[in-house]
Amino acid sequence: MKRRHLAFTCERAELLGTLDDVACTTGLLIVSGGNELRSGAWGGQAQLAARIADAGFPVFRFDRRGVGDSAGKNAGFRGSELDISAALAAFRLAAPQVTRIIAFGNCDAATALLLGAPNFDLAGLVLANPWTIDGDEAPEAMPAAVVRSRYLSKLTNPREVWRLLSGGVDLRKLAGGLRSAATVAVPKSPLVETMLARCNAVVVPLQILLANRDRTAQMFVEAWPKGDDRVFTIDSGSHSFSDDAAREWLFERLLAALG
Repeated sequence: MKRRHLAFTCERAELLGTLDDVACTTGLLIVSGGNELRSGAWGGQAQLAARIADAGFPVFRFDRRGVGDSAGKNAGFRGSELDISAALAAFRLAAPQVTRIIAFGNCDAATALLLGAPNFDLAGLVLANPWTIDGDEAPEAMPAAVVRSRYLSKLTNPREVWRLLSGGVDLRKLAGGLRSAATVAVPKSPLVETMLARCNAVVVPLQILLANRDRTAQMFVEAWPKGDDRVFTIDSGSHSFSDDAAREWLFERLLAALG
């Protein structure tokens, strides 16, 4: 495996990417979520890329405009379609042996990939803990199942129970949270409706990976139709699949998609 750093352009802005190159015709594009650098939290995406490359598949990562080493204005996940398209072109140029690309994204990167899917030349999609909230939502607007999960975890934590019994909890805030936990699910947002339409129109293999104790994943479950056989879950609270079991599970799912 040979790791190279390279520059490419998107709308006249210079973007920086990293290629772990091996001689294989199928490659993996990793799209970072949020404002996360291409290396990932604690270098997690860089480590994942090295493992995938050691398994025989080239991997390309990049910083979108306005993030990390890349110039330009950060337009958020909704404005990242051109960045992803530019990264795909740069990947193919730097690794001309690659004829099939699988794309992987976590959180709002997963949503960005899904929203732009009709315009990407991809052989498959792996979407982890997709983001389903439009704009900046207040905690009170979160789906009831997410609020219930949060309070259940607190009530099973001896330290939190002691805080409640000793007067260390704001009872007014607690009452508001319990009212939220008792409400019905919130209606699907326009973002979710668009995601569903894109998902149902995708003609390449697609899988959705969820860490079932992660709040973003729980919001996805609340908003998404039940019984979707493209959804796979692991018992983990790690949004970035950083615990040992989740890390290995993600690695195996990506290898299966690439193979």
